[in-house]
Amino acid sequence: MAFNPRFNLGILIFIICYPFTISFILSPSPQPQPQPKPKPTLYDILPDYGLPRGIFPDTVESYNIDKDGNFEVFLKTPCYVEFEYLVYYAEKISGKLSIGSITELKGIEVKRFFFWFHVNEIRVDLPPPSDSVYFQIGFVNKKLDVHQFETVHSCMNSGIWLRSCGGGSLRQVLQLPAPINDNMQMLVTE
Repeated sequence: MAFNPRFNLGILIFIICYPFTISFILSPSPQPQPQPKPKPTLYDILPDYGLPRGIFPDTVESYNIDKDGNFEVFLKTPCYVEFEYLVYYAEKISGKLSIGSITELKGIEVKRFFFWFHVNEIRVDLPPPSDSVYFQIGFVNKKLDVHQFETVHSCMNSGIWLRSCGGGSLRQVLQLPAPINDNMQMLVTE
C-alpha cells in the first residue's frame, strides 16, 4: 500500500496547526476592561472633610486636590452668592483643604458695610456636624448658620449684581486704595 501525498500533507498540517488550535480554544476570551470611576464632584468631596456642600457655588467647572490638601477650584466665571452676607467668588479659588477647614484661602471675598474683605479661612466646629460655618477675615471670625451652606447655591453673575447696585464702579472703587493727599487725608472719588 502506497502512501498518499495528500494524506501526508494533511497530517503535517494537522501536526503544525494542532498546538495553535488548542491554545486558541483554551485561551480565555478577552474580558471587558473595567471603566474607570468618574471623578467625584467637589460637592461630594467636601462632606468627607466635614464641610457643607454649599461652600462653593454651582458654577464649578473643575478642581484639583493634591495629597497634601492643596487645591484649586475653577469656576465658569466670577460670581456672587447671597448668604447672610454677599460673597464674591473669583474665577480661580485656591487654598488648603483639611478636616473641618479650608485655610490659605484666595479668591473669596465677603461684603460688609460697603467694603469687600478677603476671606482667609473657612472652618466648622469639630467634630461634625456643626451648627456654624466661620469665615475668618484677618483676625475676625464671622459666624454663619450652617443651614445656609447645606445646598449648592446658584451664582448671580457680576453684571446682574452690579446693575442691581446702581452701577459697575462701586466694587472697583472699593478694591483700589484711595489716593492720599499731602496732608495724609483720604480723598473720596466717584
